[in-house]
Amino acid sequence: MTARRSLSLQRRHLAAEVAAARPHPVHRANGDEVTHRGPDGRPSYVGSFSKCLPHDDDGFVDPGLYAEWVRAIDSGDPRDVAALDFVPAGPGGTTPWTSGIDPATPYRGWESLGAGHTFDLQGPDAQSVTMPPAPALDSEELVAEMAELYWMALCRDVPFSRWSTDSTVGAARASLRTLDWFRAGRPTTGSTDVLPSSQARRRLVRGGTAGDLEVGELFRGTAPGERVGPYVSQFLLVGNHRALPGAGAHDRDAGHVAYGAVRIDQRVRTAPAGVDYMTDFATWLDVQRGARLNGREDPYTGYRFITTGRDLATYVHYDALYEAYLNACLLLLGSGAPFDPGLPLQRGDLLDKQSGFAQFGGPHVLTLVTEVATRALKAVRYQKYNVHRRCRPEVVAARLNRLATSSDPAVTDRLEVLRPMLDTLSDSAVNLDAHVGGGSDPWLLPMAFPEGSPAHPSYGAGHATVAGACVTVLKAWFDAGHPLGYAFEANEDGSALVDVSADHPALTVGGELDKVAANVALGRGWGGVHYYSDYIESFRLGEQVALGLLEEQKLCYGETWSMSVPLLDGSVVRL
Repeated sequence: MTARRSLSLQRRHLAAEVAAARPHPVHRANGDEVTHRGPDGRPSYVGSFSKCLPHDDDGFVDPGLYAEWVRAIDSGDPRDVAALDFVPAGPGGTTPWTSGIDPATPYRGWESLGAGHTFDLQGPDAQSVTMPPAPALDSEELVAEMAELYWMALCRDVPFSRWSTDSTVGAARASLRTLDWFRAGRPTTGSTDVLPSSQARRRLVRGGTAGDLEVGELFRGTAPGERVGPYVSQFLLVGNHRALPGAGAHDRDAGHVAYGAVRIDQRVRTAPAGVDYMTDFATWLDVQRGARLNGREDPYTGYRFITTGRDLATYVHYDALYEAYLNACLLLLGSGAPFDPGLPLQRGDLLDKQSGFAQFGGPHVLTLVTEVATRALKAVRYQKYNVHRRCRPEVVAARLNRLATSSDPAVTDRLEVLRPMLDTLSDSAVNLDAHVGGGSDPWLLPMAFPEGSPAHPSYGAGHATVAGACVTVLKAWFDAGHPLGYAFEANEDGSALVDVSADHPALTVGGELDKVAANVALGRGWGGVHYYSDYIESFRLGEQVALGLLEEQKLCYGETWSMSVPLLDGSVVRL
């Protein structure tokens, strides 16, 4: 036992040395916090996350309080956060709610503000991985991202099966394709500037495959295989095609995922079509001041298969964060999908004299695909709070709205940085001003959730980081290039799945794993709470976390084995 104790200690030391030997990056933000100033010369923080802090009647935060908040974040001490010198709005606060919501609505605090300061005993440290700067407030990329989000809100209730003929989807394409950002390989009109490498990479993958934007490329992810086949991943629709003793097999189109002897239905609760939130400035302001409106949606009606963007938004509003990838793992195991050829114990009991279970079997991968999620969340929390503090899309939209509707120079002067965005969006092929919001607040972003975004910054995205981490584990474990062998799509009302295999024979395990990750990450965009760049860079962050965890866990096994891991950019890493 003394020898075993020493060997165990050696492995732990070796894993720690592997982790410490990785380059620890410099974390860089986009500079918006220090670039944009108010009339008094102090930072205006017009592009920074400030939800749940006090805001004045025009939606601006006090610069001194914001700086105090950042100092509390950097300390990592929850007592410094609790001691921040302000009294929240709402019951017992100094500022009542102003929009007519229930006066007893409680205040909403920040979510996991200190998670980036925690440590883990395996996998990359939360501060040892990073993301490039987010698109700046005055960037062409953000113009394109906001245009996309407005159109996603307008297309929220269009069934995916009807995209090729729907007039609103056609209008979205016509509008977005006027923006240079969506025209692949073409330089920005009138600009000779060289884009930063991360921004150039994002621009390259956003455009259409032929230098144009086709309907089938709207609001989809960028990974290999993600734009192949139906919009919704098979892993969010189908069930296990597997029988228990004495019972018949469930057909895939029944949508039942077998959890041992019980089953889970893939259908989601149905949110009422056409019901959006935060479309007046008074409600928007109360939400920024911290009004907790969670759970106040209009009543849901029944269940259906995911058939619209609103369905995806509902899924990611209430999911258990990694449940889509746990389900995908169960579906792959249940269908007998082959493992990566480099993994051991696959030759059958006659040759190996054992089978995988605790190591290199179902329980191993089922545990691993969920285990990586908590590491991903801690890493992205550090990026959110300690590095970027990017405001949510609902804030940019409200800034545009104030710029468009206010005549007060004290307001508009602080928002002039957004004038080019407002002009570009107004001049697009289909005038968004005539389609979004309406009334006195035409540029507010219609939200799928009454509380708007979560109470933490936009960049990176927690769902997308977990998605990148979990599907990287699954693409490492299973043979990603293996043909899936089936394809289903929900019918127009979501009441049933339709077999479309004849139209989509090229679906693969890896492609549908990439797609389920993109569906979940972009489902947050369908809700209005994340930008597209949040998805792309957060997915890459999750990949880093997963690869580091796999690299260290590989030291723990006596078998000789390897994994080939396909990544978001199309390359393959071999562990």
